[in-house]
Amino acid sequence: MNQRFALPDVGEGLTEAEIVSWKVKPGDTVAVNDVLVEIETAKSIVELPSPWAGTISELLVAEGDTVDVGSDIVVVGTGAPSAAAADSSGATLVGYGTKESAPRRRRGNVPVESAVEDAAGETVAAHHVLAKPPVRKLARDLGVDLAAATPTGPGGTVSRSDVLALVPAPPAEPERRFEKHARERHVPIRGVRKATAAAMVESAFSAPHVTVFTTVDATRTMKLVQRLKTDPEYAGIRVSPLLLVAKALLVAVKRNPDINSTWDEKNQVIVVKNYVNLGIAVATPRGLLVPNVKDADEMSLKDLAISMNQIAGTARDGKVQPKDLAEGTITITNVGTFGIDTGTPILNPGEAAILAVGKIQQRPWVHKGKIKPRYLATLGLSIDHRMLDGESGSRALADIAAVLEDPARALTWS
Repeated sequence: MNQRFALPDVGEGLTEAEIVSWKVKPGDTVAVNDVLVEIETAKSIVELPSPWAGTISELLVAEGDTVDVGSDIVVVGTGAPSAAAADSSGATLVGYGTKESAPRRRRGNVPVESAVEDAAGETVAAHHVLAKPPVRKLARDLGVDLAAATPTGPGGTVSRSDVLALVPAPPAEPERRFEKHARERHVPIRGVRKATAAAMVESAFSAPHVTVFTTVDATRTMKLVQRLKTDPEYAGIRVSPLLLVAKALLVAVKRNPDINSTWDEKNQVIVVKNYVNLGIAVATPRGLLVPNVKDADEMSLKDLAISMNQIAGTARDGKVQPKDLAEGTITITNVGTFGIDTGTPILNPGEAAILAVGKIQQRPWVHKGKIKPRYLATLGLSIDHRMLDGESGSRALADIAAVLEDPARALTWS
């Protein structure tokens, strides 16, 4: 029998998605949870697995098409009804579901070896290459032959770094120039750009923005960053000034909780959040994304560094999930990465404040009565004037600056 697979809502409130790339073609054999298609929602790239084992009968939409949730996108021939086919309720979640009970999909005439999991949860292939499922998936995605990898993981397993070591460095991107052969270049408004535009228009015209600025002497912060980079506890963890800016903002939230609020128009209340889901604006090839670190206020500095690196890396790789982008409470945007002094950022919808961090560089500064070279940065804090006034915004920004000038305050004020 033929099963018609409809585009599911993979994130709360999703209404449509773009078909980025099909991972199957008519005639391919698929097992339960084999990836059928990669889609782009308003903010993220998501892989959709098959809830059935069978053969691909027909692709109903093309790559690049934008499809409404609930629309059929592919037909899978399952033969006689099976336990998996009988449950067509869509209960299988993206990335999860029942364990595979059939060999992996064959592409053309080249079989992909079937695998079983041993007691340690590691996958053992027919040619005895040991690798955990996420590493094996990474190798498939990158087109890397696991047999060619030199195992360095525990028990002779192939690790993620072993796979990445086999990937050739990408060629340098050519310099971007005006296209002389065309007077104009038309870029479709869709995906991340479409969602960002809608969110920014909503924010700009619903929340009255006010931005306050200050220049901070971040010399002690820069010295602490250098110490952390050589601290054995932080070995292998990327440490940047943004980490300490994030910590300073978290301290400021505790001292000024109203900046971590949302405006509830329906119920006519201001909801002050007693937790911080810290958003970090990340520039990606598909546009600006703002994944957030859940409960960042409860984390140690080390755990915060790890989490910030993880969400930024996932966003740049195009693999951020809708849950990582939802329920943010306050945001940081680091315009200093681009050599910019500061900015007047637009609030993320539903948030009361967003902090812009400018470039940190040495400049002349009066320190202890003398002009000295010091590391300075300009901060800009945009606030929703419905919830916050100039005093509360200025107090919060002053607290952020104070912690960056003397990071020890993070201990005494927390």
